[in-house]
Amino acid sequence: MDGAGRETDGTGGAVGLPPGRAVGGAAGDGTAGAPDVVCLGESMVAFLPSRPGRLADVPAFTRAVGGAESNTACALAAAGHRVRWISRVGADGFGDHLVAAVAAYGVDVSGVRRDPHRPTGVYFRTAADRAGAAHEVVYHRAGSAASAMSPRNVPYEEATAGRVLHLTGITPALSPGCRDLVASLTTRRPGRPLVSLDLNHRPPLWPDPATARRVLLGLARGADLVLAGEDEAADALGLHGPDAVRQALPEPEVLVVKAGAAGATAFAREAGTGRDVRVRVPAPRVEVVSYAGAGDAFAAGYLDAALRGLPLAARLAHGHRAAAAVLAVPGDLAPPPCAAAPATGPAPASPVAGPGGRVGGGGADCGRLRPEPRRPQTGPDDDEEVRAR
Repeated sequence: MDGAGRETDGTGGAVGLPPGRAVGGAAGDGTAGAPDVVCLGESMVAFLPSRPGRLADVPAFTRAVGGAESNTACALAAAGHRVRWISRVGADGFGDHLVAAVAAYGVDVSGVRRDPHRPTGVYFRTAADRAGAAHEVVYHRAGSAASAMSPRNVPYEEATAGRVLHLTGITPALSPGCRDLVASLTTRRPGRPLVSLDLNHRPPLWPDPATARRVLLGLARGADLVLAGEDEAADALGLHGPDAVRQALPEPEVLVVKAGAAGATAFAREAGTGRDVRVRVPAPRVEVVSYAGAGDAFAAGYLDAALRGLPLAARLAHGHRAAAAVLAVPGDLAPPPCAAAPATGPAPASPVAGPGGRVGGGGADCGRLRPEPRRPQTGPDDDEEVRAR
């Protein structure tokens, strides 16, 4: 496909594919300690059932950590990037646990504020697959500490201190203040970092479908990278298929539409011409143990590859590998696949566990690959967000 949307074979090299606005493509200032990525959003304590069945019949639960943005933060930190998580938690034991659990992955939690007047959010869920009729989830997050985030208590300079700011569509659904905060952070202005938005549509959190559609479309139009599941784009935005999503969202420099096992399609605006390049990369085949955290892992894998300067098709392939690694384990996080190999082409057929349980060559070796210097401040599926501990 040429002109407004050229399609490649997924290698990225056939048309000299630019990766949108390159993350780290310009010589940065290398500020010591500055984060590569800032992830902003709520984490909760999740209670996972000790056995299958209705919530009414489950006798006991195991404590875990749940949060899309913190899942992505933990995976990026495990891959060797400097990552900061910004949020609010209650001045309670659950808040203590959340902060300690996320920090254990190497994430900088200095941006997490403790709220003495609001609790840390919690939720309970059943063991049934989220898409099934038997799935139950009960949230106790209304009035949570994180729902009190707003432009008044989250400084813009703190949220935009990294090379990338990663957000999701969950945060603006929590409260009007959270909505204002994300709207402020997705407003285009000189010197801001690359803004990544994972749609992450959660219908129960929104007052009505029309509000969700209006807000999410507006936020996506202000982002540089948008990641959306094909199913949630249909449910939340009324858009069916990658081309329809791109037509409605021409503003992001890169748009990634994920279709689960069918792979992912990305649209990237070509430098110099402004034309769209369309790339599709198939997903690996994997025996699914749990869908929990796969979308968050894809986002982390994509950003990991972007921070390392890999081309667009390689970013999609690495996102697939990261998601596949999580699909193959019970929890939300798996050792990160190494972004250095392969750099282009489709993802391998399945994640391969290496020495020490590392998947796809990831883990400690991959974590030593440092991203390019930070850019100077000059003026990219619906999944459960549970990380067992």
